[in-house]
Amino acid sequence: MFALFDDAGKFLAGRVMSEAESSMQIELDSGKRVKVKAANVLLKFDKPSPAELMAQGQALAQEIDLDLAWEFATDGEFGFADLARDYFDAKAGVEQQAAALFRLYEAPHYFRRMGKGLFKKAPEEQVKAALLGIERKRQQALQIEAWTGELIAGECPAGIREQIYKILFKPDKNGPEYKAVVEAARRSQQAPLELLKGAGAISSPYQFHWKRFLFENFPKGTGFPALTAPQITDELPVAPVQAFSIDDSATTEIDDALSVQGLGTGTIVFGVHIAAPGLAIQPDSPVDKVARERLSTVYMPGWKLTMLPDEVVQHYTLAEGRECPAVSLYVTMDEATLEIRSRETKLERVPIAANLRHDKLDSTVTEASLTGEAPADYAFGTELRFCFRLAKHLKAQREIVRGKPETFNRPDYTFRLDSNGEREPEGHETVSIGTRQRGAPLDLIVAEAMILANSSWGGWLNELGLPGIYRSQASLAPGVKVRMGTKALPHAGMGVAQYTWATSPLRRYTDLVNQWQIIACARHGRTAALVAPFKPKDAQLFSIISGFDAAYSAYNGFQSGIERYWTLRYLQQNAIHELTASVMKDGLVRADALPLVFKALGCEGLARGSHVRVRITGIDEMTLDVHASLIERLDEAQAPDDEPASDEDEDAAGSGPLTLAIDLNDAEGATDAPPAAPAA
Repeated sequence: MFALFDDAGKFLAGRVMSEAESSMQIELDSGKRVKVKAANVLLKFDKPSPAELMAQGQALAQEIDLDLAWEFATDGEFGFADLARDYFDAKAGVEQQAAALFRLYEAPHYFRRMGKGLFKKAPEEQVKAALLGIERKRQQALQIEAWTGELIAGECPAGIREQIYKILFKPDKNGPEYKAVVEAARRSQQAPLELLKGAGAISSPYQFHWKRFLFENFPKGTGFPALTAPQITDELPVAPVQAFSIDDSATTEIDDALSVQGLGTGTIVFGVHIAAPGLAIQPDSPVDKVARERLSTVYMPGWKLTMLPDEVVQHYTLAEGRECPAVSLYVTMDEATLEIRSRETKLERVPIAANLRHDKLDSTVTEASLTGEAPADYAFGTELRFCFRLAKHLKAQREIVRGKPETFNRPDYTFRLDSNGEREPEGHETVSIGTRQRGAPLDLIVAEAMILANSSWGGWLNELGLPGIYRSQASLAPGVKVRMGTKALPHAGMGVAQYTWATSPLRRYTDLVNQWQIIACARHGRTAALVAPFKPKDAQLFSIISGFDAAYSAYNGFQSGIERYWTLRYLQQNAIHELTASVMKDGLVRADALPLVFKALGCEGLARGSHVRVRITGIDEMTLDVHASLIERLDEAQAPDDEPASDEDEDAAGSGPLTLAIDLNDAEGATDAPPAAPAA
């Protein structure tokens, strides 16, 4: 005698060797003997053989029309043998009974399983819904197969092109677009990025980097809603100063200006004037919501995405020839010793006499002219001389607190595109790269003035019991990072007792938030804590810090990456194949005359600081990777500079892979996956 039984959802058949009241011992065709509970035995038969029964039953099962079987089935519970007799014949044999069992078991959308060998018809509505779902899956499978074929053939279907960045970086792994890319990459043995590039899904490397950034950070687009700049209703006095700003020519968001009063009198009043959108823009207003969503202006060569619409910016920017609302810090000091005697904050209208542009004045406003070694034949020459003297004094005081001087051994690099910022770059523009020495006189003047203002206002907020958004650093020890918080803590890197960001309210949301707190102090003094927008331990303030930190990091990362792209374009446009560089660590080198860090074969064992010449052997604008090798060593290792290799250096070098969210093991029947995308 033979028996067919259910073994954890799998049907097996074999010869009955022995039978007890609650179990049987059955020998399978393989010779293996298994103990089977009696409740799991569904059929007993003498013929045909177990193998023949299974084969005949499976073949016959496929001939059963499920719609017809569903019609034949009774409304209550029934056994598979009952259906076999209703569907085939009243004397249905074991082959037909087995066929009914197999067919019922594999059609849960038609028949519910109620127990061992027992079933019940699914409601008609559920059957129809299930059939629609099955048909959708079938059509999706056909679509995936069609898209897969097109991708392998070098063509990108429209459905995939529209979701290219979602597929690569934030995919729906159940979506047909994602599955088609994974399957095509597996079959073609190509990295997904190379596959899509070859299929024309990515129009250019620049567009890849730009649109990826927009996808991740501006999913709703970069346009602004229709907004009107709120009017400042305060009756503000006009300051008795002639202020001047110092910015690059491309700057439209002029946040800060300076003034000097009392030259030659023995007492100087040094003014730092900050644009005051916080006097008009209120928390949770439409303009504030836009600013909070963006959190900062995004900068890149030849273009920028401002935090606020240009029409709003122009309403508050410190443009020359206007009396502009401002939050002003006046620092009174001894003209000879520069000892600070008092600090005062005022809300006022400040006459802006000039917008000085350092890219046009750097060659004129030199250290020699500012120290009296050469004539200061330019506007505000006398004031700038005092500002430079003050800046050097303030820097020296901070360096005493730091415990060591600030050194700037590497220049700042400037990028200019032939589009001149008049239109969004397309990626093929001619780029020029210039240098500006860090700590140039005009830069030093502005930097020290802003540090003075940010440190002073941070201390004032703390004194009056108001929280602000601070940046602090516990020490200069390796690995101790700058952190953001709501408490006034020392900033070791700056060498100040506390440091806020409050001098760029048109460009950074943290500065606008701090300006609201400072305005409350200016208006209400000791009672400011009662009316300020943010109270101590305000959860909203912590939320702003968290959101800003993430956004600012993403924006800076994009800026670094896109500057690297333009640097690689510069190499190609100028046919530069060799560079001199300094060795950093682990084979990383830093180019002497370009903002470029990369790995060079042959430099792995060289001491840090070694000067070398390397050959550029390959450039990948998509992954921002540079392939290079050592040509010759130019000198012995030099003393390391004051700025050791950092995580940012290694990121800029492309030492890690471009991270895609595609897992090639998601492909059906995946075997050996193609190699990962090249390093970014």
